[in-house]
Amino acid sequence: MKILVCIKQVPDTTEIKLDPVKGTLIRTGVPSIMNPDDKGALEQALQFKDRFGAEVDVITMGPPQAKAVLYEAFGMGCDKGFLITDRKFGGADTLATSYTISQAIKSLDPYDVILAGRQAIDGDTAQVGPQIAEQLDLPQITYVEHVDYDGKKTLTVKKNLEDGHEYLEVDLPCMLTFLASAYQPRYMNVSDIMTAFDKEIVELNFGSFPVDETRLGLKGSPTNVSKSFTKGAKAMGTLHEELTPEEAADIILEKLQEKFII
Repeated sequence: MKILVCIKQVPDTTEIKLDPVKGTLIRTGVPSIMNPDDKGALEQALQFKDRFGAEVDVITMGPPQAKAVLYEAFGMGCDKGFLITDRKFGGADTLATSYTISQAIKSLDPYDVILAGRQAIDGDTAQVGPQIAEQLDLPQITYVEHVDYDGKKTLTVKKNLEDGHEYLEVDLPCMLTFLASAYQPRYMNVSDIMTAFDKEIVELNFGSFPVDETRLGLKGSPTNVSKSFTKGAKAMGTLHEELTPEEAADIILEKLQEKFII
């Protein structure tokens, strides 16, 4: 069984700030981490490695420093890493990103299952995983919390819903996207940390696989962010004292009308 896990290096959003003039993220001095939902997918893959002897590879797209999350994955027990990196891929929205990643995956040996996190905390779109599945013409299940494997070709998947759970069966090959809450991700272990920097990271750039250049990076991105801003602080409330019941009711009615509640 061969598994490919899509992971992403993201800024730690607990420390994110916006430039008030430019409206862009201030990344200087902000630590980068592996996307939490991706860790749920990675833990599932590593559990399959423990139980079935699966080969687990990881792939990420980003600047050269994104190698850090690949080495972290090696420290958790992954086998091989792929880094998609090139200036031509920069500025991509979800559509251009999923196209680039899917074309890179097509250039690799076939995988039985591709896993990813539901969404990245620096975007919260939950679009890239499903779009990769569409580009690769694979059946997909999103919002996954648990997976069982029959050892042959069928996965039984527990999918999270707003009001409960749904159990589905899907044959390999397929793509699944996971919630961070699916599993408690394992820590890196000493033996894998010691060998992490000896493992192979294959860099894939613009010339490594066939692509339509018009669908790459900023030029291939139909999405445009016109403005980014932080949520403003709530204004101080008003205290009304010594009102008659009728006056209090009038004030409440006025406020509800201002908020278009009634």
